Amino acid sequence: MWSIPLVWLTSFLVQYPFCAVFNIMENSLCNELLQNLPSKSDAVSLYSSYILCCVLNAFLSYSTIMLNIATIYAVKRTPSLSRPLRILLLNLAGSDLGVGLLCQPFLVTLLVKWLQDNNPSFSTCTGFSIILTLFSSVSLLGVMVMSLDRFLAIYLHLRYQEVITHQRVTKVVISLWVFSGFLSLVALWSPMNITTVILFIFEIGCLVTTTFLNYKTYLAVRRHRNQINSLQVQNTDEMANGLSIRKSALGAFYVYFVFVLCYLPHICSYAAVTIFGVKTAIKGLSIYTLTLMFLNSSLNPIIYCWKMRQIRCSVMDILRRALPRHNY
Repeated sequence: MWSIPLVWLTSFLVQYPFCAVFNIMENSLCNELLQNLPSKSDAVSLYSSYILCCVLNAFLSYSTIMLNIATIYAVKRTPSLSRPLRILLLNLAGSDLGVGLLCQPFLVTLLVKWLQDNNPSFSTCTGFSIILTLFSSVSLLGVMVMSLDRFLAIYLHLRYQEVITHQRVTKVVISLWVFSGFLSLVALWSPMNITTVILFIFEIGCLVTTTFLNYKTYLAVRRHRNQINSLQVQNTDEMANGLSIRKSALGAFYVYFVFVLCYLPHICSYAAVTIFGVKTAIKGLSIYTLTLMFLNSSLNPIIYCWKMRQIRCSVMDILRRALPRHNY
């Protein structure tokens, strides 16, 4: 089974020795990435912007870590959530936690280097490119799959538990991480202009698909509500189940809405670079849009607590246990 990949890898290494492969990676990623970094002439005009983004990302990194750890713990302690929804929430909170633990500290390190007029090394460029593509891709796909799950919960209704099983959702989540890892390797090996096009198409595709799914969810919720009203359903259990599904769908919509607000400016920065080229204003804008994209990882846990009562109760219980009690 492994003979064909091994033969291909051997022939590739014979034609391109390790040093040559390393040079291909460096020329395709690092050198072209360094061309987009601030030059000495840019340092004066972007100095205040970089300091602001450095402070913001340092603060947001801490809030992202703490909020998502609390969310993961709360989701695990909420048995009333369906198992597929719980897996999807844990997946999204896990990717957001990775943004706070790795992506934002990495960006702060890069900003500090730029403020000190030191260009990052090849290994730093490579590491930041891999983790940024990995966790942002998982977050994009996680929001899209969660929107799909809420649409199917309303569309399938009574057949939802039969079709959407724990095993299937687990396989989908694993596939998201595998695909995101593959995409980060593509970004590592491909020339920068090709990488920009690939990521632009990928992010636009996720945005359009998620928008379509939320629109279909809205239509399904409205149709389901009209059916209940017209039939004057008296089954309280069915009405309670339908109300719970609609509330979770509304929570997923708010996650999608904040996701669009945070990711769309970063997507537009790709188009700005393509149209206007790499200019000083666009370099500063790119850092702000990247910071806004990272902000999404701090806002998602707040949305969970705001729109999902079960998670909100679990978080409040965690806070009551964590905070010291004073007897007066």
